[in-house]
Amino acid sequence: MLIREIKKEDNQQIAAVIREVFIVDNFPKTGTAFADTQLDFMFEAYDKPRATYFVVESEGKIIGGAGVSQLESSPSTICELQKMYFLHEARGKGIGFKMIQKCLEKATELGYEKCYLETLPEMLTAQHLYKKAGFEYLSTPMGNTGHTTCPVWMIRSLNPKL
Repeated sequence: MLIREIKKEDNQQIAAVIREVFIVDNFPKTGTAFADTQLDFMFEAYDKPRATYFVVESEGKIIGGAGVSQLESSPSTICELQKMYFLHEARGKGIGFKMIQKCLEKATELGYEKCYLETLPEMLTAQHLYKKAGFEYLSTPMGNTGHTTCPVWMIRSLNPKL
C-alpha cells in the first residue's frame, strides 16, 4: 500500500471511492462530503497553498484518501482534516491511523496549530481512531464547512517537532 499526494488523474477514482463509501454504508448524502461540488475535482481543490490531499493506492487502485486545508471562515492557524474515506477492503489494516498521522505531520509543516474535523454520529470506528490520534470532542462546530448533517465535531492541537 502506498500513501502519496493526489494527482489530477486520480480525480475520478477518489470521487468514486468517496461516493461508494456513502452508498455502501448508507450515510446521508445531503449536508455531507457526498454533496460537495469539489468531489469531482479533488486535485484542483487541494492544489493551493497550505493544503494537501493524500490517496492510498493498492496495486494501481485508489482505495482511500484524506487531506488537510485551512478551515473555512476560521483563523489561519486552524486546518480541517477533510474527506477521509476508505473502501471496506482498506479498513482494519492500520491505514486510517497512518493517514491521520501523515495529514497531521503535513498540517504542522504547513504552519497550522490546530486540526479540526467533522464526522457523522454513526461513524463510531472513525471516532475511535480520531480519539486514538489525540482528537477531543467539541460541543459546537467551528468554521463554515456546509456539512450540516455532520454533528460530531473534534479538534486536536498540533505540536511542532522540536
